[in-house]
Amino acid sequence: MNASTLHTTAADCAEELPGAQLEHPFGPDWEVYKVRGKVFMLMTEVPGIPVVILKADPGEAQALREQYSHITPGYHMNKRHWITLEYGEGVDKELVRELVTDSYRLVVAHLPKAERPVDPHTYGTSTRTAR
Repeated sequence: MNASTLHTTAADCAEELPGAQLEHPFGPDWEVYKVRGKVFMLMTEVPGIPVVILKADPGEAQALREQYSHITPGYHMNKRHWITLEYGEGVDKELVRELVTDSYRLVVAHLPKAERPVDPHTYGTSTRTAR
């Protein structure tokens, strides 16, 4: 995966998720994806390098940072609960799509049941692969 496809892949995945909306609350350089008003993905360039910032389970976030050199603590976010993803070796479309979907599911799981656009415990699990 190269720099230009990282943002495209992440955005394409986010736009397919039920109830996802794109906003620009921090200006045109930041794309912020929300579900029911809650952020699950941010995209920008830091400095000039495309990054995708995603919510992650703390244990999984730590494991991802240890496994992938292009996954670091969340840029300008809680370092335990968010990760920053850059393009590079080992980062492919499947990984990006999985991380975006996981972030979305984590946010949906904390919404009141009546506001959830999907069941976060089953949505997207049929195609998941073990890491």
